[in-house]
Amino acid sequence: MTILIILFLIFLGILLLLLEFVVIPGITIAGIGGVILLGASVYLAFDAYGVVAGILTLAFVIIAVPIIVYRLFQSRSGQRLLLNSEIDGHVDKIDELQIKVGDEGITLGRLAPTGRVKINNLNMEAKSATGFVDQNVKIKVIEVYKTQVLVEPINQE
Repeated sequence: MTILIILFLIFLGILLLLLEFVVIPGITIAGIGGVILLGASVYLAFDAYGVVAGILTLAFVIIAVPIIVYRLFQSRSGQRLLLNSEIDGHVDKIDELQIKVGDEGITLGRLAPTGRVKINNLNMEAKSATGFVDQNVKIKVIEVYKTQVLVEPINQE
C-alpha cells in the first residue's frame, strides 16, 4: 500500500510541475507543491523501505522526472502547449537627413500631447512642446528624436 502512495506522490508531483510550466509559469504554489510532493515521496521511500529503495526513488526523481518532462514538451502534443509565436514588429525611425530642426508641417490629428503630423510629405509621430495642439495647425520642429519629433505651433497672427 505504501508503494502506491509513493507512486501517487511522484505522479502528482510531476503533474503539478507540468501545471507550473504550462498553465501558470513562474514560482507558484503548483511548482512548490510539486517539489514538496516529490521530496515527500523520496522521504516516504527511505522511511518505509530503507536506504536502497530510498536511493532508487531519489535517482528516479532526479533523473527520470526531468527526462519525462523534457520528452513531453518535445512530443507533438507538448509542442501545442508551448508558446511559439514571434513578434515581428518594428519601430519607425526618423531619418535625420529628411527632417531637420526648423522644418514646418501640419498636424494630422490633435496632439494631446502626442499625435501624428505631416512634415516634408512624411507622416510621423510627434510630441507637442506646449501641450495640446488642434488638428490642421501649422507646426515647427524644435527637436528631432529617434522615433518622434518635438514640435510647437507656429503663431499665426
